[in-house]
Amino acid sequence: MRVVLRERGAGTVWVVVGMALVWVVAVVGVQVGVGRVAWNRARLAADLGALAAAKWAFADPENACGRARRIVEVNGAVLASCAVAGGVVEVSASVEVSLPGLGTRTFATSAKAGPADIPGL
Repeated sequence: MRVVLRERGAGTVWVVVGMALVWVVAVVGVQVGVGRVAWNRARLAADLGALAAAKWAFADPENACGRARRIVEVNGAVLASCAVAGGVVEVSASVEVSLPGLGTRTFATSAKAGPADIPGL
């Protein structure tokens, strides 16, 4: 009696499918990581920009946003907006990144800084 094996090469197919799955998971993981790094960079830049501007909000309010812009740009972000009102500074920063397969994405965040005795801050 002769046994016919009809599953020749099935192992190769499963290995290829498994490797494709590992590759997809790795690519998604890298893209999520790039997005998180960009968002954290924007958040850090906004925080530091707001603190730098708040330091000068009372002494030189006209130039406070200029100082925030320099700090935000040094940290690899773009200043989207800056507002000074009553010693409180609100800064918005954004970071643009290119994600493979998804195109260019912009991650933006804002931060507020000012004296500790101002209610609602």
